[in-house]
Amino acid sequence: MKIITFFATVIISALTCCVFAQDTAYIHPDTSGRGWKDMFNKDLTNAVFPTGVWKDSSGIITASKDEAIWSKNEYDNFVVDLDFMNADGTNSGVMVHATDMANWIPHSVEIQIADDYSKEWSTVSPTWQCAAIFGHQAATNKTLHKPGEWNHYTITCRGRKIWVVLNGKLVNTCDMSFFTSAKINPDGSEVPSWLSNPMATLPLYGHVGFQGKHAGAPIYFRNIKIKRLD
Repeated sequence: MKIITFFATVIISALTCCVFAQDTAYIHPDTSGRGWKDMFNKDLTNAVFPTGVWKDSSGIITASKDEAIWSKNEYDNFVVDLDFMNADGTNSGVMVHATDMANWIPHSVEIQIADDYSKEWSTVSPTWQCAAIFGHQAATNKTLHKPGEWNHYTITCRGRKIWVVLNGKLVNTCDMSFFTSAKINPDGSEVPSWLSNPMATLPLYGHVGFQGKHAGAPIYFRNIKIKRLD
């Protein structure tokens, strides 16, 4: 009887943890709590990027070129929480599950950042707009602040699922296992040709990165925190 009770307790605890983990993916977390760490040092010495491209000014990091900045550490199950601010025409992103930092585009998943108010990005496919799983799945019910205003992002990666919370709302929930084609998404939309590895086949243990000054418009980040999930 004691053995049965023990295993029942273990199973209930495991299920409770799974439910808790999923529920927390719907909100912005308290990053002052246990397990949270700054992703980058103030001097960026624990980051990977081309010399001179990224700089930290009073806690705000930005790039002078279209070069990404990466975590030295690799992560599998984790939550990353941050603020970002667009300029006019910004096109950036947060990359997860990156196994090749030099050739990251087909070897990672990008959660898009874009100035959806601009002429260029307001007219593209929704899978190219802010909070989309770039090239694969558009965001819904989002409230994006205008250029020059800070936005709050929380991205949770657990197994093959990704949750994206933008400015207090869950705007994207993606199950990578459904994306088995490098040409067509499950909803019938076309996958960009440069995303040559289906998401379902990507490894789930990799670096976290942030895209730099792409398409001539800067991007600004601050308060980048990360927490590993058990």
